[in-house]
Amino acid sequence: MEHMIAGPWPWYIGGPLIGLCVPMLLLLGNKQLGVSGCLRALCAAIAPGPVEFFRYDWKESGLWNIALAFGLFAGGFVAVSLIGTPTPDVATSTRAAIAALGLSAVSGPVPKELFSWQSLLTVRGLTCMLGGGFLVGFGAAYGGGCTSGHGVMGLATLQRASVVALLGMFAGGLIATWFLLPAIL
Repeated sequence: MEHMIAGPWPWYIGGPLIGLCVPMLLLLGNKQLGVSGCLRALCAAIAPGPVEFFRYDWKESGLWNIALAFGLFAGGFVAVSLIGTPTPDVATSTRAAIAALGLSAVSGPVPKELFSWQSLLTVRGLTCMLGGGFLVGFGAAYGGGCTSGHGVMGLATLQRASVVALLGMFAGGLIATWFLLPAIL
């Protein structure tokens, strides 16, 4: 049983389990899945401030989102506590591509020169972390959801806006990978 929990699950198990969340959420409470909704509800609950986007009745529509965010955090904490942190398997071709950009060998899931507390004090690290975080947050709010909301819930319910949003997200990812990141590095 431990080897099944400790390793990644194959797509034919994980995919249907994620897919079953859609009808379950719709049938049990007419709820939409999406992580950016969790963040919005948390911000509205903790510090709504003057920003109109965060001033809404989060207790009525966002309480379940806060429970989802807590469950995501708690599940990750329990998994790391019981199993430990696995060493990511980064492909050799990916390591070579990262090295070609002038970064050192990858020892984790991301290059430490870009994604660490020390790199936050560099122009390159600040640009990647804060700039990328802003673009992701702004894009999720402007696009009406994140990749999990549009990709899982929106596509499953045949939402045209979700197809457009996902095409934009993937196009943005390709542009960032092939053009912006090499220019920054």
